Amino acid sequence: MGVIRLEQVSKKYPSGQEALTDLSFELAAGEMAFVAGHSGAGKSTLLRLVALMDKPTRGQITVNGHDFGKIKPRHVPRVRRSVGMVFQDHRLLMDRSVFDNVALPLEIAGCSREETGKRVRAALDKVGLLAREASLPATLSAGEQQRVGIARAIVGKPPVLIADEPTGNLDPMLSVEIMKLFAEFGQVGTTVLIASHDLSLIKRMNKRVLVLDHGKLIDDFRPGAPAPQTGAQA
Repeated sequence: MGVIRLEQVSKKYPSGQEALTDLSFELAAGEMAFVAGHSGAGKSTLLRLVALMDKPTRGQITVNGHDFGKIKPRHVPRVRRSVGMVFQDHRLLMDRSVFDNVALPLEIAGCSREETGKRVRAALDKVGLLAREASLPATLSAGEQQRVGIARAIVGKPPVLIADEPTGNLDPMLSVEIMKLFAEFGQVGTTVLIASHDLSLIKRMNKRVLVLDHGKLIDDFRPGAPAPQTGAQA
């Protein structure tokens, strides 16, 4: 079974809008995939469901062995920590240092000061910002701020990492750097799911692409997959 598995998932909002309809797919451990589609196609809704920030109207979602439909409310925060999330706008605390921003999830989880220090510095080293741990976010470039957001998302070593338009505010060169960083996490076993509208960047990464259109999965492109056969079979 995949680390992320959706079976016939639909999401309908009280307004009557059907954000997702009968969505089914699964991602394996270490797999990296993009979710593409027009604005309003359902990309952000999908990520919110995988992050346990919202509930589906119908269907089953399983992430890292947890059936989201069976999780008791008191267990939601613990299960949610198994999914790291990166946002387009960083959502950093501007009055706290880079170190403190990255340490926040560990403080909430009750990690010791020693363990927190080790993990934060390892995460910052991974994104190339160890030398800036004492800096305030306002002194960093947009690309560096996004790296801090990524470090914060991975500091708890989650098996799943999701990102909603993580390069939306970055120039093309920085965007490629950030995407290569995400690909590195996949190489060490983290399952990565990224919503993006940047088709040229997605194409350059040569990864699996789930294409949504008005809440429906209309394509599931896998690099290297054989083309559909035509004609009669022998």
